[in-house]
Amino acid sequence: MNTTANTANGHFVEEGWGKVADTFRANFAEDGEVGAACSVYAGGRLVVDLWDGLADREAGRPWDRNTVAQVASTTKGATAICAHLLAQRGELDLDAPVARYWPEFGAGGKEQIPVRWLLSHQAGLPIVDGPLTFEEACAWDPVIRALEAQKPLWEPGTEHVYHSVTYGFLVGEVVRRISGKSLGTFFADEVAGPLGLSAWIGLPEQHEERVAGIHYAAPFSLDELLAGMIALTGLDADTVTAWINAVWGADSVQAKAGELGGALDNTSDYFTTRAWRAAEFPAANMVADAHSVARMYAATVSEVDGIRLLEPETVERMTEVHTDRTRMHGLPAELDIPADRSFYMSLGFHRSCTPMPMVGPGSFGHPGSGGSIGFADPEAGVGFGYVTNLWNFRPDDPRAASLAKAVRASLG
Repeated sequence: MNTTANTANGHFVEEGWGKVADTFRANFAEDGEVGAACSVYAGGRLVVDLWDGLADREAGRPWDRNTVAQVASTTKGATAICAHLLAQRGELDLDAPVARYWPEFGAGGKEQIPVRWLLSHQAGLPIVDGPLTFEEACAWDPVIRALEAQKPLWEPGTEHVYHSVTYGFLVGEVVRRISGKSLGTFFADEVAGPLGLSAWIGLPEQHEERVAGIHYAAPFSLDELLAGMIALTGLDADTVTAWINAVWGADSVQAKAGELGGALDNTSDYFTTRAWRAAEFPAANMVADAHSVARMYAATVSEVDGIRLLEPETVERMTEVHTDRTRMHGLPAELDIPADRSFYMSLGFHRSCTPMPMVGPGSFGHPGSGGSIGFADPEAGVGFGYVTNLWNFRPDDPRAASLAKAVRASLG
């Protein structure tokens, strides 16, 4: 595809980036995409901006330039950027105890937990004991009080497991204690506002009509899950089966991590409500378009219209992998699963690895449940964003991975 600026049809593609557009179209033709958008920045310039399909299949509403989508855990990358802005300014010491900034956090044997263990999912606080109601979770403070009183599930710093929802409250409260602003307000003032992003953690009501609906891909069997994990990680079937059963089983800590003490019941469709989108869940409820996700990440590794969020030294420090030093919580002693095949996490960001290739070995970013992802690559100067309303929970969902492969090909 040659350079085009056909925004009516959702296309802006510079010369040399046609493979991304071809792949984006193929996601609709071959992988059942309903509505989606993909954007790429390179060297601080927008080189790809695509959108197509339906924002709401039942209503027949088309996906247009103003459509925004819920991006689930892609939110975590935005939250991490906020923390690293404070560290870059000298207001946050990542090696200092969390209790220096948030004294009440030190209860229950948590007084020595450093900030970096919050960002790298090693604090031992992936669940909230609860019980909490949905309304209490939306109110913020009840979750904070529960986390203050709680004891870690393991000796902090010795194990890791994905803090699916608590990550946002833990990091967000540190940001609030230092800045005096909620995480959503800090993000709006320091990141989204200066860059002109359509991205919010706590969506203003006037933007509700822009939000795409959520649709679900067909369910898949345990055998399909197993095959997908084997293909994704390159591990053998026995190892993957034992790993899934131990770490992701129905009664596992990881399975309970998304419940937030009972406040988040997946059978209630809470994530389709105005209350969910209006609240601040800095691990899980950002609403954004692909252009904003790509622009945000681009500004971490290059200058975008005169703005650069993070200096190279900050990026180098925050992308150092931490989960290769500790074992995944719940993993049987006889299993050895390398971090770069399972959970290759730095200080708030996944790193490019076997299950999640981005652009190059220096790439960093965060995916979201359902399929969205944002990432950057310092060497290539790339910022990438992909959002979708077809939520597919297969581990081997090809859509974002194929787009990332097309970016790599376009870079040569």
